[in-house]
Amino acid sequence: MSEVYATGSWKPFAGREQAFLEEWKDFMGWACSLPGARRAVLTRDLRDTERFVSFSAWDDLESLKAWKSSPEFKARMSRVQAHIDSFAPTELEIVAVVGA
Repeated sequence: MSEVYATGSWKPFAGREQAFLEEWKDFMGWACSLPGARRAVLTRDLRDTERFVSFSAWDDLESLKAWKSSPEFKARMSRVQAHIDSFAPTELEIVAVVGA
């Protein structure tokens, strides 16, 4: 099995962007300490600055699933979601890579 990604599109409530950012960093700091986790990145859409997109890299699907099914996941995720108006998660696998 190849490297996989968890990704999400986030829209924080107006005026709560900084609180969202802090909770997301805490949440993903914990996630990145788990077996199989690699790196997490949060980006802001330059065309729609109210929208954020996150990516977290995992060694394999089993590691990603273990994170999402861990006893702490729901409580930690709810602290992030307290600051968001909408969230759309998905899981991705690499099918092609070009460049360095």
